[in-house]
Amino acid sequence: MKYTKIPTTDIKVSKICLGTMTWGEQNTEAEGHAQIEYALERGINFLDAAEMYPVPANAKTQGRTEEIIGTWLKKTGKREEIVLASKVAGPAEMVSHIRPNLGYHKEAIQDALDKSLKRLQTDYLDLYQLHWPERQTNFFGKRGYQHEEEEWEDNFKEVLQHLEEMVKAGKIRHIGLSNETAYGLMRFLEESGKNDLPRVVTVQNPYNLLNRKDEIGLTEILHRENVGLLPYSPLGMGTLTGKHLNGIKENSRLGLFPQYRRYSGEQAVQATRAYKEIAVKYDISLTHLALAFVNQQPFVTSNIIGATTMEQLSENIESINIELSEEILREIDEVQEAIPNPAP
Repeated sequence: MKYTKIPTTDIKVSKICLGTMTWGEQNTEAEGHAQIEYALERGINFLDAAEMYPVPANAKTQGRTEEIIGTWLKKTGKREEIVLASKVAGPAEMVSHIRPNLGYHKEAIQDALDKSLKRLQTDYLDLYQLHWPERQTNFFGKRGYQHEEEEWEDNFKEVLQHLEEMVKAGKIRHIGLSNETAYGLMRFLEESGKNDLPRVVTVQNPYNLLNRKDEIGLTEILHRENVGLLPYSPLGMGTLTGKHLNGIKENSRLGLFPQYRRYSGEQAVQATRAYKEIAVKYDISLTHLALAFVNQQPFVTSNIIGATTMEQLSENIESINIELSEEILREIDEVQEAIPNPAP
């Protein structure tokens, strides 16, 4: 395994992070525990969760993912061996079942955090992330920003002040963002700098061979402001394994939950076929090509992988041993130039 530090902190994390959003829906508690043990044996020390998990979000299973991590922590007593991250849900109809006080006002964050800590059976989180912005912006499958009338008012400073209270209480070590834009990140950094408030250290966004839109503006900010990217969906919901090239597999995540097929459009399939040709040419799996590409990006702190089977998990973790040559990277860029960001 390879390691780095979360920027501006002393927290060492594995370059691969174990994502958990299928635990409690597609994976059982026993399978979740087995994944943690397998990952730890291979050097992974970083787990990412969220209060809304597992996905798809629904009232029956909400919080189950954190509970599975919590029972493992209680059983093993290995809290100090892992870096643990979770997220607070913002306002959205799809998560209205979580609690009535959705949003990032003080009471909502405090309520969400306390419930997450209880489910996780821990006293603190190493990283606590805002799962998506409160304001209307281009997240969850939107390529571009379209202005809409909204009730939201600028509250970046206030949100940081609320999080500062949780940091001072010892419940959070550091804060991060998710599904955030360049504008949102810069506003949070601006307010933390002007007001001596906790500084955002990471952004967790979708990033993969089919969606490199953050390179247009966000990655320069990450570089110049020393903030780390935690890419999720590095395999485009499984599309970049190549298994869906001849149609969606029936029992796969995309087969079970068709609402997640944003990586399955005609151009995305065309690009995936081109990446598959590169992988075949250089005798590596498409999965390894896709994950190694993300692993090698200089702005990436840790690549969040997810798996429903141990076979998938093993292959995903092995990607850390793949080094893509300049020639391969050049051919990847040629596909990106020809079919830029085919999935939102």
